[in-house]
Amino acid sequence: MAHADIGGAMIDAPILNLIEREKSKALSNREWKFRLAGYGYAIKDVAGAQVVTKLPQGIELGVLPAQFH
Repeated sequence: MAHADIGGAMIDAPILNLIEREKSKALSNREWKFRLAGYGYAIKDVAGAQVVTKLPQGIELGVLPAQFH
């Protein structure tokens, strides 16, 4: 299982902008995650936090801010 440093990594602003834009277009969380996968990103739940990862490697980019939950 992958390890997540819940304490801290910040996600780059362009990626956060993409995530926010796609969330506003999606009708559900499932569709939102599907749309992000098209750009090569995924969101996984780790210890109660949502972590953004880069597909297909699964490299963790950082914890998603609470405003996106």
